[in-house]
Amino acid sequence: MKRIVAIGLTLVISLVGFIFYDYSRFYDGRLHLVFCNVGQGDAIFLRTPGERNILIDAGPNDKVVSCLTRHTPFWDRKISLVLLTHPHADHFMGLSEILKRYDVLSFATEKLENKTLGYKVLMKEVSDKVPKHSYVYAGDSFREENGLRFAILAPTSSFLLKTSPNNMIGENSEFGSLITLVSYGSFKALLTGDSQKEELMDAISSFKLTSVGILQVPHHGSKTGISKEILETLNPGTAVISVGLNNRYGHPNPYTLSLLKDSGVKTLRTDINGEIEVISDGKTFGIRESN
Repeated sequence: MKRIVAIGLTLVISLVGFIFYDYSRFYDGRLHLVFCNVGQGDAIFLRTPGERNILIDAGPNDKVVSCLTRHTPFWDRKISLVLLTHPHADHFMGLSEILKRYDVLSFATEKLENKTLGYKVLMKEVSDKVPKHSYVYAGDSFREENGLRFAILAPTSSFLLKTSPNNMIGENSEFGSLITLVSYGSFKALLTGDSQKEELMDAISSFKLTSVGILQVPHHGSKTGISKEILETLNPGTAVISVGLNNRYGHPNPYTLSLLKDSGVKTLRTDINGEIEVISDGKTFGIRESN
């Protein structure tokens, strides 16, 4: 009997210790910005200072679930917002698994569709399971009481009309992709999805954006996403490339890597550095890598 009691007490103490450990990690009043290692695709998770969970894109598979599991307390099964930058499979396929395991409160994307069956099935799941859906455009934003700001810089409705007049992705080589600026105090991170140079330059110019701490290199480091002028204007502290190992597209492009190197920008890649977590208190930021 004493042995059973001792074992029970040990288990209770271990559980309490585990809960306190998780609480100290996930309720620290800081911004946690995680570039999930999902292979050739994008999935970015934010644990906000106000303890909200936000997901930008969900990658091509269920690897995004493991990423969220590592960066949320086990008792928290709510995602305040899922933001889809554009309807390409390497950005949205993992969302089906998220919808099975989490309560998603809100879904937002650009007004752009994909003819594939996979996208249509996903949108039906979103419609059935997510209570709030919306289209977002340049100028839309929201704030948390503690100072976090989440702003959409692109695309504009006119850019979407010009590049995809029928609201279908792939009508032209240039297409709209959501560009998001995350600000917390003096810390700024620019998240670019699969945007290309013209759209990114328009966003930078329209919002008079300069100097960001973190720059997500557009379109997995492709040649069409970035330029010397963009890097000189943004002067990023660190650039992050979400990319799969030995992918068939040749991402990141050697030209892009050369631009970053010549500009003196520290560059991290999910195919080399694994999961990349940026942590900020609103003044400074640090980075954790997890292979």
